Amino acid sequence: MVIKMKVVKKSFRHLIVVLFVASLAASMLIGCAGSNDSKNDSVGDGKLVSGSEFTVGFDAEFPPYGYKDDNGEYVGFDLDLAQEVCNRNGWTLVKQPIDWDSKDMELNSGTISCIWNGFTIDGRENEYTWSSAYIDNSQVVVVKSSSSIEKLDDLKGKVVLVQADSSALAAFTGENAEEKNIALAKSFSSLQQVSDYNSAFMNLEAGSVDAICMDIGVARYELEARGGAFKMLKEHVSSEQYGVGFKKGNKALRNQVQKSLEEMLSDGTLETIAKKWGVDESICLGKEGADAVMKAEKDTEKEKPFFKQFVEIVGLLASGMLASLAIFVLTLIFSLPLGLLIPFIRTSKLKVLQWIARIYISILRGTPLMLQLLVVFFGPYYIFDISLSYSYRFYAVIIGFSLNYAAYFAEIFRAGIASVPVGQHEAAQVLGYSKVQTFCKIVFPQMVKHVLPPVTNEVITLVKDTSLAFALAYTEMFTLAKQVAASKASIMPLFVAGIFYYIFNFIVAWLMGKVEKKLEYYR
Repeated sequence: MVIKMKVVKKSFRHLIVVLFVASLAASMLIGCAGSNDSKNDSVGDGKLVSGSEFTVGFDAEFPPYGYKDDNGEYVGFDLDLAQEVCNRNGWTLVKQPIDWDSKDMELNSGTISCIWNGFTIDGRENEYTWSSAYIDNSQVVVVKSSSSIEKLDDLKGKVVLVQADSSALAAFTGENAEEKNIALAKSFSSLQQVSDYNSAFMNLEAGSVDAICMDIGVARYELEARGGAFKMLKEHVSSEQYGVGFKKGNKALRNQVQKSLEEMLSDGTLETIAKKWGVDESICLGKEGADAVMKAEKDTEKEKPFFKQFVEIVGLLASGMLASLAIFVLTLIFSLPLGLLIPFIRTSKLKVLQWIARIYISILRGTPLMLQLLVVFFGPYYIFDISLSYSYRFYAVIIGFSLNYAAYFAEIFRAGIASVPVGQHEAAQVLGYSKVQTFCKIVFPQMVKHVLPPVTNEVITLVKDTSLAFALAYTEMFTLAKQVAASKASIMPLFVAGIFYYIFNFIVAWLMGKVEKKLEYYR
């Protein structure tokens, strides 16, 4: 036994070493791939020729700059600008919707040519190669029309929502955030992040948050589209400028796009497109200060040593890991007993109970977990008109996960119970056992042996599924990893998250394997 434990420990150490080396190698490759600088600006390096595809990465839920219209087409001010640039250069425009948290990985991997979607320059000056600023923008606060919040100071003690890795978030917590905004953010009851503005407005309407901080152009569009249910505060949180973001060092492609934009400004095409989308008053291209970032371009800053980055990222992800662990543990506590109860309901003599159990299992296994989470969270408001509190968010996550996994466990347990021979039930009756005694002493121990492998699979899946909690603006480890990756313009946080998940699942599988060996006497 001692020898076996030594082998296990040795294998575990080897596993950690392999994962660490793999992460190091991947990070080095990524670092090398993203280290282009001005020395590589030769003709054709990053430049597109006539007939090439120009792939624009954009958030498809960011009107009026980029979104899907009633006809199912991707439209918007920025997409119209990109189309005109393509027309002038003989390129084919490819509109590529992206997860905003993953925009840097999309850009650095080469799957998109640029990020063009109301993309804020301020605070990101040295992370990308930028075009000149073409839009003056502001961050504003939107609340319910019935809200008593009239000015920024009224947000003290309130729950405020922002989009993940947005300029609104940077305005409150970024390195270049103004002191007054940092102080304001500290006065909030909570500053939360959400993946998209549609979810943000659903939260605001349901009453689970008090306000949303967002771009003024998006706010104006949303307020017009949603009627008089919301209002915008007159005070602005911050001002900023939009530009087209290219991979660091790709000045050749930037220069091509910049030239076309300047031509569009000169011949009036830019103004015409801006009037179409109602943003003509915000155009700043050609004005003083619009090309300040281009004039002040710097080479890519030297990265921190790998180990220092690794330790730093581990520290940043620690709180997210605790959140994921809480979801994992509480889900098992509630779903396992419920899953064990449902097979008895399904085999009840009452047909009504049987059908309830069948319908429950059918719905919970037949619909996405993310949808179920949204229903559990928003259902009380949209169905029963019950206002939601922010604290309900965590409870909704646990309820949604528990109900979903209980349905899967129920079918696994039902199969395990059915695997016990009928003869053993009859033998227990002869010995005078009650039904409860028969189940506890005869059926249950054998059932556990049979169901342990599929239960282990579900438990491992649960570890990974905790990332879906972000659908309710609940920040767990993988969501935090994406946010850190976006802020650092590096994929390393995702590798670190992957190591966390793997080690967690390795431990789960190892423990379940030990339990399975303990039950080997059941044949």
